[in-house]
Amino acid sequence: MFDMQSNHSLFRPPAEARSLIIRIQDGCPWNQCTFCGMYKGVNCRFRSMEEMELGIDAARKDWPSARRIFLADGDVMAMPFDKLHSVLGMLNDRFPRLARVNVYANGHSILRKTNEELAALKRLKLNTLYMGLESGHEETLRAAKKRETAEEMIEAGQRAQAADLRMSVMVLTGLGGQTNRQLHAAATADALNRMQPRLLSALRVIPIPGTELHGQEQAGTFQQVTEYQAMQELRDMIEGLELEGTVFRADHSSNILPLEGRFPKDKPRLLDELNTLLASGTLDTEAPGAPPLSL
Repeated sequence: MFDMQSNHSLFRPPAEARSLIIRIQDGCPWNQCTFCGMYKGVNCRFRSMEEMELGIDAARKDWPSARRIFLADGDVMAMPFDKLHSVLGMLNDRFPRLARVNVYANGHSILRKTNEELAALKRLKLNTLYMGLESGHEETLRAAKKRETAEEMIEAGQRAQAADLRMSVMVLTGLGGQTNRQLHAAATADALNRMQPRLLSALRVIPIPGTELHGQEQAGTFQQVTEYQAMQELRDMIEGLELEGTVFRADHSSNILPLEGRFPKDKPRLLDELNTLLASGTLDTEAPGAPPLSL
């Protein structure tokens, strides 16, 4: 990871563990989601072109043959098109073996790019956009203070994939709490069916101390689903999915049962594994269960 200036944590998707990571942004431009504590206290800014060039040149000295690059941090697609185009051009010039560049991207930032701009970024090897859908249920999204509606994120995913960019979409089981858990599962499956992402990750919401969601839980305005209900919700969501060629993972530490498969081929197996666990009597039906040791 190359970052000569920041003393705060950097975040990357698990799939980017072997990528060269270059930070060109601090924080997240939205930073209001109730469940997210990743960028609390971090002032959001993009590095200047001079700073970015220095960072890229420093990275090239140690990783001249890099093929995969992840540009951090929270929403690199929020960078104005001209600057992002220049950064990608710089990476193509400095790394002759470069195959792909991946970034976190909010739906709002994708929608601010024209179809022509998305295609131009793809030509410069922008490849995977990691976007948190979280839920397809509008009331749940509003309660979580997501910037976009489900419809906007569906459109963002569809437009990005029309430009041959690869969407890696994340959803959060349990985000609807006790109030909206069934609506959350059904609406999220529907949104994913319309979007047809290439990659899909399911995580379980954990109210982390310091987040607004944790405060809501302490105040009694948000009630977590039980361990059993979390798996039931994931089962219901998967049951409603009609995806073609999507790679699915639920292997984050927040999940109770690690799952992985490809739709539509592995859907029956995934449902069998979940139904077996639900029938096992081992899940807590009264409480959320023990939190993971790390997130």
